[in-house]
Amino acid sequence: MPELSDLIDQGRGIAPADLVLKGGRVFDLITGELVESDVAICGDTIIGVFGSYQGREEVDVSGRILVPGFIDTHLHIESSLVTPHEFDRCVGPRGVTTAICDPHEIANVCGLTGIHYFLDSAAQTLIDIRVNLSSCVPSTHMETAGARLEAADLVPLMDHPKVIGLAEFMNFPGVLMKDPGCLAKLQAFRGRHIDGHAPLLRGNDLNGYISAGIRTEHEATTAEEGLEKLRKGMRVLIREGSVSKDLHALAPLLTERHAPYLCLCTDDRNPLDIAEHGHLDYMIRTAIALGAPPLAVYRAASLSAAEAFGLKDRGLIAPGKRADIAVIDGLESCQAEMVFASGRRLTPQAFASRATTPPVARHSVKAPPVTAQDFRTGGNRAETPVIGILPGKIITEHLTYDIPPMDGDKRPDLARDLVKIAVIERHGKNGNRATGFVKGFGLKRGAIASTVCHDHHNIAVVGADYADMALAANRLGQIEGGFVVVEGGKVLAELALPVAGLMSLNPFEQVRDDLIALRAAARSLEVTLEEPFLQLAFLALPVIPHLKITDHGLVDVDRFEVIP
Repeated sequence: MPELSDLIDQGRGIAPADLVLKGGRVFDLITGELVESDVAICGDTIIGVFGSYQGREEVDVSGRILVPGFIDTHLHIESSLVTPHEFDRCVGPRGVTTAICDPHEIANVCGLTGIHYFLDSAAQTLIDIRVNLSSCVPSTHMETAGARLEAADLVPLMDHPKVIGLAEFMNFPGVLMKDPGCLAKLQAFRGRHIDGHAPLLRGNDLNGYISAGIRTEHEATTAEEGLEKLRKGMRVLIREGSVSKDLHALAPLLTERHAPYLCLCTDDRNPLDIAEHGHLDYMIRTAIALGAPPLAVYRAASLSAAEAFGLKDRGLIAPGKRADIAVIDGLESCQAEMVFASGRRLTPQAFASRATTPPVARHSVKAPPVTAQDFRTGGNRAETPVIGILPGKIITEHLTYDIPPMDGDKRPDLARDLVKIAVIERHGKNGNRATGFVKGFGLKRGAIASTVCHDHHNIAVVGADYADMALAANRLGQIEGGFVVVEGGKVLAELALPVAGLMSLNPFEQVRDDLIALRAAARSLEVTLEEPFLQLAFLALPVIPHLKITDHGLVDVDRFEVIP
């Protein structure tokens, strides 16, 4: 941290600044003007703008636009399938300088060990990783997770310098029903930041949920829902992930009037999507192309996000603010050509110089081997609940089809796109298995399996052939978790995720290439979904309407109960 005397003298221009960015134009998020100006930096702090400065080091940014570094206001780094250090290297050069994460994926596997892994890593990354403490581990009583976190487990961490508050409170029925465990966590964090998660919640129930002290929310999927949440004082985080794509629906809200109360987030975005499309830079480009004013979009990406989460030291290119700056080619194209995080330029050499944290939760897949017979679905009634996929959404339909049992088993019906889905408990707790049907994959043969299975992260497998489903599930145990595609008794493609069954130890470039092979293998089974692996993962999340499946069975989310 620079000395106060140095900040003052360099800001006044009576001493040379440590670093000056010269020749560019600053996008002023207060007035909306593009202003030719030097930007002077002392250590990690901006000390001069809208003037001329000399520096010990000067960088020519002529012809470029300078904007505040971008803030991803809600994400699970585990869903990028790489470690926090590789995530840092992946998104930092795209202009992201702050990421507010909820490590509840790894917490559901190994509890506080996983949260400490993120806090330790956050002390080493170049971008500023902030942590909201996982509020729902497990997310409900209708699943088996590897750990359970109560209020007493979280309270000792609430004053950690990297912690903001309490992460997305997904168990909104538990809040409304005043579940004692939910109330204990809300009470413990009362007056601090509490992040929300309330898909389709409206009316007086939404009022009650917000009254519990919940300030932000990222599950709005229509402009009407988003506007109601805005009017009721919630900051709405517009989400565009690998599966949940809400930007097009919410873009009409992204006006200069609403922008102070809107933020951007990715929630779950993998390295292949980041490589092909981008991260928050993609959201910015897309929103402007949809007609949103650039001032509104860049405010949501930085200043409004900083204000929403109490990060008063960033979000503007202004004196006294953290020197988080993206140097871009243009407002509409938003291609970052150089990025500074806390005054440090993000270069390969800077990333290579970081310390690293040893991985945790190795060998976490403890499911016993399964056979083809384990995927049979019994029952005498032909009438069968079916999970209906809505591409681009994690909300599902609760469908009903007649699937007559044959020899005591309800078989996949590929002509109607009704394939088998199963969840297998993998934490070594109880050996639960549950089967059901899903429509929307388009899969015609083989099987796909994953240990990325929100939020309990058991094994999820979908398939047209029971023997292939068994091979895929068993293979996950051999590679410490990950993704597997199988056909005809052969593994077509796989990605090992040995850190908690969630994250690779490889560079993000290798993970990207493996995902390309996995996607091609899935398409060879005639899967029609653009992102089948994360889509599969969300079919097991019992806090997102309407029908889901866990190791306990099919879950009617609207009734908040396991279907008998």
